[in-house]
Amino acid sequence: MSGLNTKTPTYSTTAGFILDLDMLVEEAFERCGLQDRTGYQLKSARRSVNLMIAEWANRGLNLWTIQSRTATIVKGTQSISGSDLYSVDAAGNATTDNNASSQIVDIQSAVMSNNNGDFAMTRIGRETYWDYTVKSTEGRPSQFYFERTILPTLYLFPAADATYTLKYYASIRMTDLDDYTNNAQIPFRFLPCLVSGLAYYVSMKYAPDRIQILKAVYEEEFTRAANEDVEKASYSMVPRHNYIR
Repeated sequence: MSGLNTKTPTYSTTAGFILDLDMLVEEAFERCGLQDRTGYQLKSARRSVNLMIAEWANRGLNLWTIQSRTATIVKGTQSISGSDLYSVDAAGNATTDNNASSQIVDIQSAVMSNNNGDFAMTRIGRETYWDYTVKSTEGRPSQFYFERTILPTLYLFPAADATYTLKYYASIRMTDLDDYTNNAQIPFRFLPCLVSGLAYYVSMKYAPDRIQILKAVYEEEFTRAANEDVEKASYSMVPRHNYIR
């Protein structure tokens, strides 16, 4: 039939869009209505984006940075920190960096492993751990307390009665954006949140008339992204039966 558009549509075959710091700052300033930027303003924006990433960690937004780690536990061990806590990286390579454990934001779960299998550990709080009178009591460690200081320490109870392998999932600190050619180390779905957040942070310094609207957009984008930053698992609903006698 004449008049019909028979042209075959073409589609993109790439899915690699990402923002480097320079593009991120440019977009944020444009949302603030600022076209010209001084060198100091660029430096200020870089500082702001790294502060915002720290804020995300405080909000618990770290699912994509969770990594599996292992550490060797020898007989008599009551606590581990430094390179002992971070003895193997994600690639299975040994590390001797004593400051590496400071990159651990939190420990999500842990198991103690030996030739008999993996044994789940229970997380306890500071008061519970310090209430144990004899912390040197030995056995298979079944509880852990994670002290979230600048150089974190993982306390075990009871102390190890043999050699074990500690396997745990840790939330790792997100890397800084410290160069204008750096790409943001976040999933693509968080890019709108990242841009909106930086625009809001910049507005507090250079566009006070736009603070409220940019904050509202940021919070909306953050909520949308955070709702996707959760672990999904299958579940079933069992109806509740009320019996009438």
